[in-house]
Amino acid sequence: MNPVPGSSRREILRREMSMRTEIEALLQNGPKTVPEVAQALGEPVSQVMLWMMAMRRYGRLTEVGRPNELGYFVYALKAEKPS
Repeated sequence: MNPVPGSSRREILRREMSMRTEIEALLQNGPKTVPEVAQALGEPVSQVMLWMMAMRRYGRLTEVGRPNELGYFVYALKAEKPS
């Protein structure tokens, strides 16, 4: 079952790669919450949450501090280890 009705796997993967790039570009300017990223992208918070949690799971993002007053963590790009 596709998470986005009417979308093929190829379309979903293409969109995920595009969103990852856009989220990383936004976070280059400093840490943000999921709702802040969603607003900047013009995307639903629920969809951005999925993308950002995947990025966190695979080591691309990290939480900064404690959750804000609304319960949202602030996320930043995870520093890459020097080679």
